[in-house]
Amino acid sequence: MEKKRYALVTGGSRGIGRAICVALAANGYHILINYKGNKEAAEETARLVAEQGTLATLLCFDVAARDGVRKVLTQWAEDNKDAVIEILVNNAGIRNDTLLPMMADDQWDTVLDTNLQGMYNVTKQVLTPMLLHRYGRIINIVSLSGIKGMPGQVNYSAAKAGVIGATKALAQEVGKRNITVNAIAPGFIKTDMTGELNEQELSAMIPVKRFGTPEEVAALAAFLASAQAGYITGQVISVNGGLYT
Repeated sequence: MEKKRYALVTGGSRGIGRAICVALAANGYHILINYKGNKEAAEETARLVAEQGTLATLLCFDVAARDGVRKVLTQWAEDNKDAVIEILVNNAGIRNDTLLPMMADDQWDTVLDTNLQGMYNVTKQVLTPMLLHRYGRIINIVSLSGIKGMPGQVNYSAAKAGVIGATKALAQEVGKRNITVNAIAPGFIKTDMTGELNEQELSAMIPVKRFGTPEEVAALAAFLASAQAGYITGQVISVNGGLYT
């Protein structure tokens, strides 16, 4: 019997994560929607996934809490032996911006724990079944900040740069098992995370003169998750309107 194919999207309740959940569901995948605290938003994502005709399952855990990640994903695997996670999208992330001289230790630690350690915690759990299945797509959502660095974001830039390095290294480790590992680096995208920014002022700096949409990021994620993208791995692809190339 053919196993049910699932995609796990961390931070899938809102913004880019939600758009990716919907795009992957449109391609026929059942979706595991990870969220940390906003169950109402996660349930709305599940409703949008169900509209695509596939299953939506909510998984509540904090990607930064290693034991919690292991417990939830192990239990899901035991309860769903007829299923396989073919796609992992490490999207969960937080920002806590300030200049380094004013940065509290907690601002450094929490941003690194969620954005970098979180990628490790979830990938470690999902990777072995992918290796046994001899197929997988891992997509890490990084940032323009991780490529060029941004003042006031030493913590966030360090975390995302770390994920970029891990993406390139892991791609070389698992390529022979038909598993690809890529990163998407969004620029300014209209989400809750950019809601406090001056969109008009910043858009003037962007060659296409606007912020991007979550759906534009999700379209690339859906392609990288497809079988057609099997010869693309170890790459960092920017979706930034030409802001930095």
